Amino acid sequence: MDFSSVAAISTPYGRGAISVIRISGHDATDVLSRVFLPSSGKKITDYRAGQMIRGEVFSADGCIDDGMAVFFKAPHSYTGEDSAEIYCHGGILVSEEVLKAVFAAGASPAEAGEFTRRAFINGKLSLSEAEAVINTIDAETRDKLDLARSHRKGVLSRKIDSIYSSLLSLVSSAYVFADYPDEDLSDISSEEMVEKLKEILSDIKNLAATYKAGKAINEGIYTVIAGRPNTGKSSLLNLILGSDRAIVSDTAGTTRDSIEESASVGRIMLRLCDTAGIREGSDEIEKLGIERSISALEKAELVIAVFDGSQEKTEEDEKVLEIVSKLSCAKIALINKCDLERKLVLDTSAFDKTLEISAKYTESTEKLTKEIESLFIEGEIDYNSDAIVASARQRASLDRAAEAVENAIDALEAGYTPDVAGLDIESAMGALGEIDGRAVSEDIVKDIFGRFCVGK
Repeated sequence: MDFSSVAAISTPYGRGAISVIRISGHDATDVLSRVFLPSSGKKITDYRAGQMIRGEVFSADGCIDDGMAVFFKAPHSYTGEDSAEIYCHGGILVSEEVLKAVFAAGASPAEAGEFTRRAFINGKLSLSEAEAVINTIDAETRDKLDLARSHRKGVLSRKIDSIYSSLLSLVSSAYVFADYPDEDLSDISSEEMVEKLKEILSDIKNLAATYKAGKAINEGIYTVIAGRPNTGKSSLLNLILGSDRAIVSDTAGTTRDSIEESASVGRIMLRLCDTAGIREGSDEIEKLGIERSISALEKAELVIAVFDGSQEKTEEDEKVLEIVSKLSCAKIALINKCDLERKLVLDTSAFDKTLEISAKYTESTEKLTKEIESLFIEGEIDYNSDAIVASARQRASLDRAAEAVENAIDALEAGYTPDVAGLDIESAMGALGEIDGRAVSEDIVKDIFGRFCVGK
């Protein structure tokens, strides 16, 4: 990677109190010196690193603005290399003019996420810690913010390090046997190695299992609200969102297409899809909406099937039950309109949860929240100590590591020598190494940092 200086505006584009222009690279201090003149008349290098300096920003055309600046020396900076920041007034034009001056002084435009990417490459952040930076910026719920903070503090990284170190100890013993088979120098027998590998496998699988909660908190759950017309699906959507997003009407077929929104439900983020009522459509447009409803159900991670408790079961209710019962995702049967006389008799054995509410009343939100949370999160999470997997990439690496450890166990139990199992143990270490960037492809790195904004 080219470590010459790059620069970008790191504050949101627009009008504000201040704007921050960030510079990072081996000649960042020189770039700053070419555009920023301290009010004291001293040189930039006369100040100590980390000290705020009052002064003016200049270009070839003269003074642009007055403000503050600071520089940091490697490795004591966010990126791990020399870096500097200029704080000017927060107007669009003045920010752009200062950035142009910085470019003219020798810096190049930074790409999306380049500052954090340099921090990762320079060893200031692990890959999971770097991912947590963008998750912090994107956080929409308090729990997602807490989970991102946990990853930035290295809670997940330390757990991965612990498992990795245990595997490293075993593979070292395996290769001692390979190098000196007649000397009996290995400090662990094949039987003991199998037992330790089984303990490690349990640790890996337990960590991978946390993705269920981590995904619900970090990425959100694709949730489909389904049912026949007029059961209160749109009322439920509005209840969860806390606003009148969907039109509520007694006329069947009012919702003719899918409506998608995101909402936090307790500790979980739901990516909600309110679908057209499932029935024999009365026109081509409604039929198309119903087809989309069924397609959404096939992709759902959680289905909330809404039934009208004040009416007897219909053929359309049976159709909903038939479709939903075939799905492998989490399912809630929601009996709506419980404030009215109950007439519905329904077999909900195919569902994980059955809940009676009235979507007209906000008190129902608490009951629904409790049931949804229980499907994805077991108990309380201590973000200061509990390692939680938060991305599909991390989960996939753990699955590959678990498979490799299982292969190592199978090899030893089949009577192969420890050095043969060592190859699988190395594969497991490689998979774990991908989580924190010990061994990761350039494509994965580009994908992760491509989600960042410019300037971070």
